[in-house]
Amino acid sequence: MLWFVLESGIPWNTLDVGNYTAGDYAETSGHDTAYDELLQAGVRAEMVLKLVNAGGASDGKAANEDYLSQPVEYTGDTLVDAEKNGVMMSWETPLMELHAKTICPSPGATVLNVGFGMGIIDSALQELNPGKHVIVEAHPDVYKHMKDNGWHEKPNVHILFGRWQDKLDEVRALGPYDGIFFDTFGEFYKDLDDFHRAIFDISNVAQQPILSKPDGIYSFFNGLGGDHKLFHDVYCNVVCSDLQGLGISTEFSQVASDIVMDEKTWKGIKRPYWMIKSYNLPTCKWIKRA
Repeated sequence: MLWFVLESGIPWNTLDVGNYTAGDYAETSGHDTAYDELLQAGVRAEMVLKLVNAGGASDGKAANEDYLSQPVEYTGDTLVDAEKNGVMMSWETPLMELHAKTICPSPGATVLNVGFGMGIIDSALQELNPGKHVIVEAHPDVYKHMKDNGWHEKPNVHILFGRWQDKLDEVRALGPYDGIFFDTFGEFYKDLDDFHRAIFDISNVAQQPILSKPDGIYSFFNGLGGDHKLFHDVYCNVVCSDLQGLGISTEFSQVASDIVMDEKTWKGIKRPYWMIKSYNLPTCKWIKRA
C-alpha cells in the first residue's frame, strides 16, 4: 500500500483532514520500515527539488524583506511580528542555553550569533565569558531594543546592524570564530544553506576568508519542519547531506522537552512553529581529513 501511494505521485508531505502525515500513522502503529520508506522518499524529493530550483530566476527581493519592514513587539515572554507570528518565545530558553554551551565550551572564545531576537542565546553566551561576542541583527526594532538594554555598551560585544548577507565583510573582519550560531526569522532553507556556504566554502578562500576556525563549532536553531516529525526528520537528513558536501559533519543530540506544547503555549500566536516532543540539537564540525 505504501509503495502504491508513493509510486502514484502523492507527495510525501501530504496532510489528511486531521492534519496528520502518513508518517504519523506509521510511527504510532509501530511500522518502522514504512516510516523509513516515507523518510527516504521525502529526502529524495527535497534533494531533487533543490536541484530543480538551483539557479532559478529571482525577483531580487530578500526573503525577509516584509518582516524587516514591519514592526515587531515584545510582549512579556514573546517576540511577535506584525502578523502575530512568533519570532521567538521564552520556552526556547533551555534549548538556547544548550546551544550556547555547544558553541562556547570555554571562556575567551570568539563567538558569532546571527539573529538576536529576545537575546536568549546572547545572554547565555555572556554568562560563559566569551573573549569576543559578535551579534548580527537585521530588524530595526530589535536593534533598538538591544541598544535600550545596553548591549552596545558591553565591552566584548560587537553589534552589526543589517542583514547578514550585507555584513559578511564586517563579520569576516572580526573573525575567525570558535563558535557560530544561526537563528534568523523570515528566511528559508535556501538562506540557511547560503549561510553554510559563507561559513564553510573553501573554494574561494583567498578572497573570502573562512569564518569558522579549523576546530570551530557551528550550530543553528533546528526548527526545520517543526510542526510534524516526518517533516523534521526529512530536513535533518537534507541539511546533514548539504553540510557534508561542504566537508562538515553534523551530530544531532536529542533533547527531550518537558514543555507541554498545547493551545495555551501558542495562545495569541498565528501559527505554532514547534510541535515535536524532542529537539535535535545540531553540532557541526569540520570533517578531519587523514
